[in-house]
Amino acid sequence: MNSRARLEAALNHRQPDRVCVDFGATFVTGMNVSVVHRLRQRVLGDPAHRVKVIEPYQMLGEVDDELRAALDIDVVGVLPRKSIFGTEQKDWKPFTMPDGTPCLVPGTFNVTPAPDGGWHMYPEGDTSVPPSGFMPQGGYFFDSIIRQQPIDEDKLNPADNLEEFGLLSAEDLAYFRAQKQWFAERQDFGAILIIPGSALGDIALVPAPFLKHPKGIRDITEWYISTKARRSYVWAIFEKQCEYALQNLNTLMDLFGDVVQVALITGTDFGTQRGPFISPQAYRDLYQPFHKQINDLIHRRSSWKTFIHSCGSVYQLLPDFIAAGFDILNPVQCSAAEMDATRLKREFGKDLVFWGGGVDTQKTMAFGTPEQVYGEVRERIDIFNDDGGFVFNTIHNIQGNTPIENVEAMFRAIKDSGK
Repeated sequence: MNSRARLEAALNHRQPDRVCVDFGATFVTGMNVSVVHRLRQRVLGDPAHRVKVIEPYQMLGEVDDELRAALDIDVVGVLPRKSIFGTEQKDWKPFTMPDGTPCLVPGTFNVTPAPDGGWHMYPEGDTSVPPSGFMPQGGYFFDSIIRQQPIDEDKLNPADNLEEFGLLSAEDLAYFRAQKQWFAERQDFGAILIIPGSALGDIALVPAPFLKHPKGIRDITEWYISTKARRSYVWAIFEKQCEYALQNLNTLMDLFGDVVQVALITGTDFGTQRGPFISPQAYRDLYQPFHKQINDLIHRRSSWKTFIHSCGSVYQLLPDFIAAGFDILNPVQCSAAEMDATRLKREFGKDLVFWGGGVDTQKTMAFGTPEQVYGEVRERIDIFNDDGGFVFNTIHNIQGNTPIENVEAMFRAIKDSGK
């Protein structure tokens, strides 16, 4: 099998010739630029090479064609035209991470020293407005800075929380046409497309780090409270957001056709370490109707499979994700309550493709030994890849402090599993 056929088999619950592997195709299946840099030096050498930061919020490094080939990675993907900070992937310039990693960042990636150490980041790189992101001293990625204006209940307008959503612009369409050509040049690889504007209530996006002066409800705590206390307000936002998403999906399906195999719909987290963040009934009432509209359109008009990312313990919500039409679950956080790998595969393996779950990034990858990493990876592949329905990835992105020896052990275990 080539990589595209391998992903096709996994998506259709057929046993591939070896496990299908994704690193770097999405903003939830990548590696911190510090890890990509060290891995590239080990695998390919070339000490003068600077890895591009393709997602500045999490400081994810590009897995380029050369590294992808060296590591037998099967999937390529297209990120949105603008990042969470509103930067575009162009006008690259040199930058150095706090740990000394040399890299390249977009031209509008602008930081200033924070008063108590670390860095401030700005929407679209505009340092004349308040910062929207903060990386602590010695950190590897940014957190959003909450810029919530005082809330006047009588003047709350859903349009304020819809400022960032709309139909694809001429610039967006030109970008996606170029990305279709990029996919075509890599036609032997599996292909995933991140759908813009379809993530309902994604808490990484609610604070709007890309907007210079966000309006509406932008405080994370206030947003979560609003899903219950101001449900009609949130419903109105989701209703209009879904309307835009459906129109944009029609445009993207017409453009990409069968070039794309997977559509990443949402990165909204519904789980904590110990259980769901909301009840199944709350999901059914507020989110599922819109998720179902999106998934139904995709399944009706294309062969694409649909991908939901939700961290945490979401075992209790999985029947509702399936009923909403999702085909793929990520990141498969097996370390959370009720998320035992064997149980997930046994109960949901015929309905869901597990994209992730390959090894725990919170503990094993960051703090375990290479031997522990190797053993956990081999065990997870044995469980999840039985009869297909599995794309190997870690449980969310590999963080910058991960020992390179553990990363090498992971790739060694993936390779050995196919022997």
